[in-house]
Amino acid sequence: MTHSLAPIRSLCLAALVVSALPCAALAQTPSTNPSGDTPFNSMAIARDEADECRVPKPPADLAETAYLRNGYRAILRILIAEETLASKTCTCLLGDFTWDQALAALPQFQTSDNPRLPFNVLELYAKADALEAQVVEACAE
Repeated sequence: MTHSLAPIRSLCLAALVVSALPCAALAQTPSTNPSGDTPFNSMAIARDEADECRVPKPPADLAETAYLRNGYRAILRILIAEETLASKTCTCLLGDFTWDQALAALPQFQTSDNPRLPFNVLELYAKADALEAQVVEACAE
């Protein structure tokens, strides 16, 4: 007595397809909207709330590579934090600084003669974070 497995396989495949339909119906399109429930399948990262005193991303024409642009952004953050601490003011000084000032300050932060890697971005970010933490602490008092 031989039995064919074909009808059983067909039945299992049909059951699998039918059970997957509700999941497909519930799937949502990825969104960067931070409000509401974001589905797990979304790889979009919601933007932080806008902070008018946060140094923005540098313009693409500021430097050839993202590494350099990120370094100049960190330098600008450092310059602003140092000036804020020196002036003992808790107002936003972002409007008082330009990207040209970050470029001009490069020699102060330069760690290499290599024009493509003139500084260590991680160290610059760590210094900027530390100075900004001092500003927050000083302004909280």
